[in-house]
Amino acid sequence: MQKMFTTQLAGLFKRIFEKEEYNIEDGARVLAQALAGEGAIFIKGFKEMEGVLSEAIEGVEPLKGATRLESTDSLTHADRVLLITRFANDEDAISLGEKLVEKNISFVAIAGENKSEGKSLADLADVFIQTSLVKPLLPTEDGNRVGFPSLMAALYIYFSLKFSIEDILEEYE
Repeated sequence: MQKMFTTQLAGLFKRIFEKEEYNIEDGARVLAQALAGEGAIFIKGFKEMEGVLSEAIEGVEPLKGATRLESTDSLTHADRVLLITRFANDEDAISLGEKLVEKNISFVAIAGENKSEGKSLADLADVFIQTSLVKPLLPTEDGNRVGFPSLMAALYIYFSLKFSIEDILEEYE
């Protein structure tokens, strides 16, 4: 099972790289605007996606200018927001996204797009980055599926964004 999981995970990362390359670049540009100006990058992770926030703020190589989003009250137009959630139809994430749209705050969202009807972060975000993960990766003998590494997919995207942001800022300086 471990070998199958490793193969599936490598395939997931490859799909994200191939399908989301331009969205990651666009997302990095949006987020880098805060750091090139007088703003900050505020990050909000929902449920297990709090792990991305921990990496961005407390990791060995934190993202310059990143801070935890506690409230939208103190955000300015110079700030940017990165929202990370398991699925694009997460009601709490959509509610926060709508507040950001109302305040005219640009934001990037990372989530799995499960193509359900109704509201989606994909429709609200300035840039939406798809995790390509909407169901567990591995089939079991009883017909179910297991292995839903949403945090791993989000961390892969986060690091791709971080590296791109650093490249942009290096060129800017």
